Amino acid sequence: QVQLVESGGGLVQPGGSLTLSCVATGGTSNDYSIGWFRQTPGKEREGIACISSHDGATYYAPSVRGRFTLSRDYAKNTAHLQMDGLKSEDPAAYFCAAGPPMGLSLRPHFYTNWGQGIQVVVSS
Repeated sequence: QVQLVESGGGLVQPGGSLTLSCVATGGTSNDYSIGWFRQTPGKEREGIACISSHDGATYYAPSVRGRFTLSRDYAKNTAHLQMDGLKSEDPAAYFCAAGPPMGLSLRPHFYTNWGQGIQVVVSS
């Protein structure tokens, strides 16, 4: 059973940068893909980025493509979401999730294990 813990959230000014980390325990990196999601009150959870279980292949939602970069340290079972050029529409609770080793998806139901989430606030 993979357990996930997010870190790195907080307050950042518009246009600023923040890096979120997701540390996984209870499994090995090659056993699962990683997805990042965000959610604001009253809205559905939005998939924003995902990375494969073995070769670093990534996929991004249009809302973050070109601004966010997802990477993975397979040896340390850690994934990092580098967020640059943060905008007023980016504040949310951000979640990482672990899914099957095959395939990439931004759909929440693809993932089976979730972190508890971390808050990102963008404000001047």
